[in-house]
Order: sequence, then C-alpha cells, then structure tokens
Amino acid sequence: MANSTVLTDTPSPHDGEKGRGKGQEKGREKGSDFSELSRRIADAGLLRRRPLYYTVRFGAVALALTGGVAAFLVLGDSWSQLFVAAALALVFGQLGLAAHDLAHRQVFSRRRPSEIGGLLVANALLGMSYGWWMNKHTRHHANPNHEKKDPDVAPDLLVWSRRQAKQAKGPARFIGKHQAALFFPLLTLEGLNLSFSSFRALRRPSMKRPVVEGTLLVAHFVVYFGGLFLVLSPGRAFAFIAVHQGLFGIYLGSVFAPNHKGMPMIEEGTELDFLRRQVLTSRNVDGGVLIDVFMGGLNYQIEHHLFPSMPTPALGEAQLITERYCAELGIPYYRTGLLASHREALRHLRQVGEPLREAD
Repeated sequence: MANSTVLTDTPSPHDGEKGRGKGQEKGREKGSDFSELSRRIADAGLLRRRPLYYTVRFGAVALALTGGVAAFLVLGDSWSQLFVAAALALVFGQLGLAAHDLAHRQVFSRRRPSEIGGLLVANALLGMSYGWWMNKHTRHHANPNHEKKDPDVAPDLLVWSRRQAKQAKGPARFIGKHQAALFFPLLTLEGLNLSFSSFRALRRPSMKRPVVEGTLLVAHFVVYFGGLFLVLSPGRAFAFIAVHQGLFGIYLGSVFAPNHKGMPMIEEGTELDFLRRQVLTSRNVDGGVLIDVFMGGLNYQIEHHLFPSMPTPALGEAQLITERYCAELGIPYYRTGLLASHREALRHLRQVGEPLREAD
C-alpha cells in the first residue's frame, strides 16, 4: 500500500461484502458501510468530549511555554539560548497540534469557543493564521491525496505524482529531481512558510476576520522579534531564529508527512465512498505513548480522518474497532512504525520525481 500507486479504478459496489459477520446484511451497499462503523464508534462512547484530558494537556504546554520564556529572560545574551530555541521548537510544535484539535472541535463542541481558542493559540502564540489554515485543512480532509482537490499535494516546490512531475516548471522542476534528499532541509523553512502564507492570505475574500487575524499576527511577531533583538545581540538573535524555526519546521513535517505521503494518490474522476477514500489514502503510525505525545494523536490518522472531531485520547480505542471493521469488509488498513513511514514517504518522493531525472 505504501507506494506511489494512483487509484483510478472505481471499486465494485460489492467489494465491501467480503468477510462480513453472520449478523450483518450481505446486501448492504458501500454507501452505508461508514454508517455502520459510525454506529459502533458512537455506541462505544468515543465521540464524547474529554475536558480533563485537554485541561491537563494544554496546561502542560502552557507551563512549558512559560518555562521557556522564563529561561530565555534569565539566560540573557548567551549562546546557551540555542538550547532554549530547540526546546521552544518542540513547544511550538505542540501549540500547532493544540490549534489543530481546536479547529476540529475536539476540545469544544461549539464553534465560538473553538474559534477563540484557535485564534489565540495559532495567531497570537504561533504566528499562523487560524482561518487560512482551517480552510486549507478542511479541503485536505474532504479529499486526501487527491491530485487536484487536496491542497497538501498541490505541486509547488515538491511534486507528489508522476503526472505533476511531467508538468513541473521552474524551481519545482529542479527541486523535484532531488526532492527526496531535499525534503528535510526544506522542512526547516516550513514554520516561516506558514507565517508568510498566513500574511498573504489576509487579502483573500475567503478570510472571514482579516483585521482580527492580522492584528494578532502582527502582535505575535512584534513580541517575538522585539524580544529576541532586545535581549540578544544581532548574531545570536539570528542564530536563535534559525534553530527555533528550523527545528519547528522539521517537527511539524515529522508529524504530518507520515500520515499520507507515499499512500495512494487519487486521480480526477475516481469514485470512492467516504470510508474507502479516507482509509486507503491514510497511514497509521505505531509506537506507543511516546509517539502518541510526539504526534498529538495524529498517528491514528485513519481514525482521525473518519472522525475529525473525536478527542485525541479516544483514537486508540477507535483504531481497534476500525481495523477490525475494515477486516470484515476486506478493506486494506495500513499501519507501520515512524521510521518506516518516513522511508516510505521519501521513497515515494524519489519515485515520482523520476520523470524529471530521466528528462536530463
């Protein structure tokens, strides 16, 4: 499953009938397959809110952020600040995961508190537009790994399919030849890219609150850059930014890349029902509690895509139910380790960039 396969064939309406238990209706069409899974998940109580979990988790992140800022102020103009920069890169990664959960209403069931929390965490603390990212991420969830509809696989500097490679021009054509080797170096720029894209998105008609979002973004960077250049000498300030933003970008990439990269791509015109569209294009990452914390629950990517508002601590139990259900229907369900997932993603990048290397 973990390769550059492109899904082009429309599955048979009866593909999902393999392996069903005796108590299930053999005549059930694929369109209702997700309804049955949803019923099982709801019966297990996995969609209810977990306020205590998020209070503890967000409280720990807030404490880590406060500790990082305090250490920065205490150390003053010292090269030891680079250790603080590295630690704050991890904290910023956790802030990004918190903003993600708020955007999906995993924390609050109502829109307004979710939005307020998202604006504070994403714009004010992280320097990323909540509205822009939420719009982009919602489109990704609707059509994961779709060549034309998923913004996360839109050809920019990297190409994600051979079709995109053959059409690549400019920088993407050069980078695409070596994109597997350049992937992690490019990730060092991802944090800055998110901020740049956020400011650029403020002028788009789709942005609902450009003034509020813009004000919070400016406030973030006034405090961020102002604090750095007030406390540190210019050389150390730039070194702090390089370490902090570089490691932050690598952290984000290490969390999000294993989820879909290297899984089948979907071409225009391919018809898949919701259950299969989400399961076939997603990969789960095994690894226990440490991976759960590191990836903020996104290692259960299949379950997260099927039930985006499910609170993080319920995803592990949901995996057991979903994997068992997919086995009943004969739907491939893929999971692997973190290092293996990165190898598969890099292998995919190398494979799809092959047409560009052959053209030389």
